[in-house]
Amino acid sequence: MSIIVNPHSIQEEEALLAFLDRMQYDYAKDQDAIILSESQKEEIIERDKQYEAGQTETYSLDEIVAHFNIKE
Repeated sequence: MSIIVNPHSIQEEEALLAFLDRMQYDYAKDQDAIILSESQKEEIIERDKQYEAGQTETYSLDEIVAHFNIKE
């Protein structure tokens, strides 16, 4: 099983890692940070706002596969 977590601060990350260590869970930490440009950040924020306002369409995976005629 895989879980992806994106902490909002260093403190949250440290608390999560301390919890995992205390519970003796095995985990891997991705050290590569993804750096976004300001325009990429603005686009993500704008798309989030549009989604929350119901101004975008969503599609299921089956609809996407059918639309692009993807063969598995």
